[in-house]
Amino acid sequence: MKRTSNFKPHDVSSEQRSDGTLLLRSNAEMGDVVDTSADWLHRWSDDAPERIFLAERSGTGWREETYQSTLQKVRAIAASLLARGMGPDTPILIMSGNGVDHGLLTLAAHYVGVPTAPIAEQYALIPAARERLEHAISLVKPHMVYVVDADKFAHAITIDALSGVEIVASDVGSQSGVTGMGTLLQGDSGVDIDAARGQVTPDSVVKILMTSGSTSAPKGVMTTQRMMCVNQTQIADSLPFLTERPPSVVDWLPWNHVFGGSHNFNMMLANGGSFYIDDGKPLKGLFDRTVENLKMVTGSLVFNVPVGFGMLLQALKSDQDLRQRFFQDLDMIFYAGASLPQDIWQGLEQMAFDVKGEVPLMTSSWGLTETAPATMIQQEPTDRSGVIGVPMSGVTLKLVPEEDGRYEVRAKGPNIMPGYYNDPQKTAEAFDGEGYFVTGDAMVFVDPDNMNTGMRFDGRISEDFKLLTGTWVRATALRMSLLGHFAPLAADLVITGQDKSDIGVLIFPNKDAIEAAGYALDDQDGVLSDPLLLTALRDRLAAWNAANASSSTRIARTAFFAEPASLVDAEITAKGNLNFRKVLQRRSAILDHLYIGSHDAVIVPKD
Repeated sequence: MKRTSNFKPHDVSSEQRSDGTLLLRSNAEMGDVVDTSADWLHRWSDDAPERIFLAERSGTGWREETYQSTLQKVRAIAASLLARGMGPDTPILIMSGNGVDHGLLTLAAHYVGVPTAPIAEQYALIPAARERLEHAISLVKPHMVYVVDADKFAHAITIDALSGVEIVASDVGSQSGVTGMGTLLQGDSGVDIDAARGQVTPDSVVKILMTSGSTSAPKGVMTTQRMMCVNQTQIADSLPFLTERPPSVVDWLPWNHVFGGSHNFNMMLANGGSFYIDDGKPLKGLFDRTVENLKMVTGSLVFNVPVGFGMLLQALKSDQDLRQRFFQDLDMIFYAGASLPQDIWQGLEQMAFDVKGEVPLMTSSWGLTETAPATMIQQEPTDRSGVIGVPMSGVTLKLVPEEDGRYEVRAKGPNIMPGYYNDPQKTAEAFDGEGYFVTGDAMVFVDPDNMNTGMRFDGRISEDFKLLTGTWVRATALRMSLLGHFAPLAADLVITGQDKSDIGVLIFPNKDAIEAAGYALDDQDGVLSDPLLLTALRDRLAAWNAANASSSTRIARTAFFAEPASLVDAEITAKGNLNFRKVLQRRSAILDHLYIGSHDAVIVPKD
């Protein structure tokens, strides 16, 4: 099958130390880097003033902002911020999700060096998540808070922790004392906005991004202008088609996450692209909106998580016109969050080939909030999922050998954070004695004899554990394999067995997929009532164990819950990841029950 020829081949070199540690680098020279994100905005306002930069749904169409109108509004809002005395020490907390005003305020703040701190809107909208909202407020200490709709966020913006803080809303509604976004757009002629912009340097901290908080309280990652600007140069160095024509996306990934808010948003801004905000999500009842949006606008790039691509594949199968429009101008399919199941990979690949006669670059990369994020990328075509490629330009990976050919990955480069916000202790713990950021991730080479074939993610060092027998269990790698095996019935799962005799797994259901397959999740008298679903799960478990007889991979005990993991009870982080520690704590009684007796597979209902 013909794959795209528009790619830059991998080209890496390595240095091996006496203890087996490898230093892995790209041989590519890094391209030119702008000083601040405002430089991108000015460039495209000059070169392509009428091109659409940012758009969101409005009625039956789109509210669209060109590069020229974006710059005008950004400067007006920035002047209003300066008139309030705001600067590097007066962060703005953004509670709402993606939106044009969210984007304008972010760019305006960064224009004059005011840090923004976007958080998951669930923190503000779900009363039971109030503790996490208050943690973010206490960490950031905002001088301004933005919400899109003051009435919708009324319970959050009126809490005591925000007493005296200016609240800004696109829609003030019935809330008194709230500043409308229109007021900020009036600007202020009494400030020298160009002088303020001139004070912003590559080292200015302009974004505070929360970590997932899956193992401890969320930390605030200080993101500098240098990190954001360097990272877009690194990405363009790896993906040359980004600079050959303006890219475009229809994208839902949340801006409180580094993938959506820094990687994707800045990719459009840096390359003069167009960002259409998808107000749908890969969830039942919301994905129809994504399909509706794609029927109006399609992009040259598509980013998604595996479950989103699975839903997209089904939608494209049933709509020939949409399939034709979706693939005909597509340069790249980019997945993240987990490996893309191979059947979904092959389905998208075949569709693309049928439409345009070649397959666009299907790829992923690797990075963390602390790395801006892209640090490794699979920049040349491959026929398999799960490969995350090689270091990007300007990055040095320190690969510390572990057991069985794995390496613990550490990273150094201009895209790495300076530290955690107001947390010098955690900052010190995050770097080794040579200044490499300690990621805690493990990787293996696809082909140890040819490093240009790239690397595969192989788990989190901290999540691996030993059974009572002394057998090591690579929990993250096992989890990813099991997710693929149980797809699409399982939304996520937790591996258990530390200090136990054998491995167990707690499985959370993919309700949409289960219902689409004709099964029921109803429980009766504490037991799942659909015998066909129970049989399907037991059959899959038996098939797994037949192929995985080793004690390090065989699943002896299984709990299948009738309800998804709970966001309210903090089993799900703001980024949509499972909080393994919280799941095990909250469901400790289920876990204890799972390890009673010598039975093999026990499928139990919700607790």
